Amino acid sequence: MSGGEVAGILVAVFWAILVSFLALVLVRLAQTLKATTKMVAEVSEQAVPLLADASATVRSAHTQLARVDAIASDVQEVTANASALSSTVSSAFGGPLVKMAAFGYGVRRAIGKKGEEAPAARRAERTVVLGRTLPGARRGGRRNRRSKD
Repeated sequence: MSGGEVAGILVAVFWAILVSFLALVLVRLAQTLKATTKMVAEVSEQAVPLLADASATVRSAHTQLARVDAIASDVQEVTANASALSSTVSSAFGGPLVKMAAFGYGVRRAIGKKGEEAPAARRAERTVVLGRTLPGARRGGRRNRRSKD
């Protein structure tokens, strides 16, 4: 055999190996594409019901949020009404009740003073402690103090 024939045989063997390798790669690629197509079809079958459920859940949440918004606005209105009512009651009854309480306190104090001893008799009271004479205890010590209103 000559050198040209050997080279031709080597080229033919190279091309046969290359064609076999490419055929094997194409068969594997076809199997991979077939498996991928099957997997995408299965995912689509499962995803469609999941998306429908998610859509229904979002619609339900939207409805509930609308209800909560309505309730919150009603509560805000009730709070405003209660505040207005409280202000009205306070202004209508607060002043007269304070005046009546002050009048009742003054009447009690006036009645209480009538029953007290005379100031001279009170000064005469003394308490003896360890040989010392101390003045009697004061009554109504806060009477002469002014309030810090």
